[in-house]
Amino acid sequence: MFPKVTPLVKNILIINVLMFVALMVFKDRWFVIMAGYFPLSENFAPWQPVTSMFMHGGFSHILFNMFGVFIFGSTLERVWGPKRFLIFYMFTGLGAYALHFGIVYFQFYQTQEIINSAIESGILSSDMLSGRSDINDYPEVLNAVRDYTGYLNSTVVGASGALFGLLFAFGYLFPNTNLYLMFFPFPIKAKYFVIGYGLIELYMAFNNSPGDNVAHFAHLGGMLFGFILLKKWQKDQDHFY
Repeated sequence: MFPKVTPLVKNILIINVLMFVALMVFKDRWFVIMAGYFPLSENFAPWQPVTSMFMHGGFSHILFNMFGVFIFGSTLERVWGPKRFLIFYMFTGLGAYALHFGIVYFQFYQTQEIINSAIESGILSSDMLSGRSDINDYPEVLNAVRDYTGYLNSTVVGASGALFGLLFAFGYLFPNTNLYLMFFPFPIKAKYFVIGYGLIELYMAFNNSPGDNVAHFAHLGGMLFGFILLKKWQKDQDHFY
């Protein structure tokens, strides 16, 4: 049986749907303003770490995320109350954004180092628009040039980071609750589901398969920051739920 939707979760669902409708209407203009761009990109704006949490790239994306927020979020809002739930939701969502782009920055920095070395050795011109005719003989440099713009203009959208924070919190607080999953033949305890899902995300994040446009480190960031906040609340019993 599905839980009854709680007030704050209901508002989150509504905001996400409205943002999705706006994206369908205004398309690229809305995306550039509201999506989460890499902080070094010329398209970055200070509000994007928040607004990107309410943006989704397609119908299946928003459907999966909002279903998860509804299922796990409604239970947690009843336990914590709306104020604490909102703090947790925003903290894990922003933490997911921070970890994702922290990893992107590390990759971008490595790419910059390769490009700078190639410029110093004369393989590339300083504007990176023209290179020696034998640049294909330097696959590392060639890949760095290809990746540079991709990292600089990378984006992240979706409530997945906050959702994975909620998922972790549910497994942490209700570890022995049985979850009945679609396409899964038998119930699984919440703690095993969270551990298994986390391990899959960790593998996918480091596997870095070509064509995989899922922000796996954002998912892991939501779990990590959820764990941090839960442990902090546990240490401060006067303010724990």
